Amino acid sequence: MNKFTRYITNFCKRSIYLIYYIKQLDRQKFRKFYQFVRQTRGYSSFFLIRDILKSVYKDNIGLMDYFVFRFYEKSDEERSEWAGTGFIYEYHLKMNPKSTRHLLANKIDFYEAYGPFVKHATCTIEDLKQNNHKAHKVLHNPSGRIVIKNALGQCGWDVEVLKSKGDDIAALIKHMSDKGFDLTEEYILQHHDLAKLSASGLNTVRVITQLNKNNEVEILGARLRISVNSHVDNLASGNIAVPIELETGKTYGAGVYSDITKEDVSEHPVSGVALSGFQIPFWKEIIEIAKRAALLHPENRSIGWDVAISESGPEFIEGNHNWCKILWQLPVKRGLKKTLYQYM
Repeated sequence: MNKFTRYITNFCKRSIYLIYYIKQLDRQKFRKFYQFVRQTRGYSSFFLIRDILKSVYKDNIGLMDYFVFRFYEKSDEERSEWAGTGFIYEYHLKMNPKSTRHLLANKIDFYEAYGPFVKHATCTIEDLKQNNHKAHKVLHNPSGRIVIKNALGQCGWDVEVLKSKGDDIAALIKHMSDKGFDLTEEYILQHHDLAKLSASGLNTVRVITQLNKNNEVEILGARLRISVNSHVDNLASGNIAVPIELETGKTYGAGVYSDITKEDVSEHPVSGVALSGFQIPFWKEIIEIAKRAALLHPENRSIGWDVAISESGPEFIEGNHNWCKILWQLPVKRGLKKTLYQYM
């Protein structure tokens, strides 16, 4: 393919992406960030719209990426280092083909495929209807709470935490059916150190594994996702994240939001616990299970594992075939696109 043909192909592809970005756009958040940048940077509407579109086509990013990655304050060279929505979509498609990624995309399939790494009780809505052993185990778990969700849900959306009422299964089934939920899980009681950091929700570790050309497991990074007055810990839901040193399992740097109107924080906004230097419990075990799991179904080569940590050790909540490029790059405040070239 010559240079001109490649240019036309990329232009057409990114035009299709742009249409998708517009259709999926959170318009309220876009307006909020747009006005924030205009007010703080003094840019005209014409300049800002032109600069956003330029970045979409030149750097293969999404409309919201422009704000979240703070492209409005970066040079062209700095922008080129960030893996945006278009680029990471193409990367995940190569690493985790559509024919095999269902093991990760569907949480019910995930719990079956990666059962040895899942300790908490789970059951489907069909199990509840049958009132079988799986349902009984979930409804009468030690925490006294359950989590209900959509097995195909993402980013912590479509998740509810309820008190467990094992004597009223019919009401639970109706509630789940009305919400479009099909999965029920035991609420995990997290490690006391993590509870001290933030008790509002389950705080998890994201570990990203990558198989190299020799089918050896490499770790692309690890981040601690921390809830802030929320029962979920996703950045997209208004929470914070900090990077983790792979060698020690200690956090470093400030906590970051994906909301550009919020400043980084050195302490948890509610608990006051320092975010840098926090030791992740069972760190060695976390890395061990991530590497073991990465080899279990090597047809999926690049996976973002969400790891919960209880007093008895780590376990998986889910695996992500489309792990978040924002969570990967934003906490370390630099673009990591070059890291992925060697695997493509």
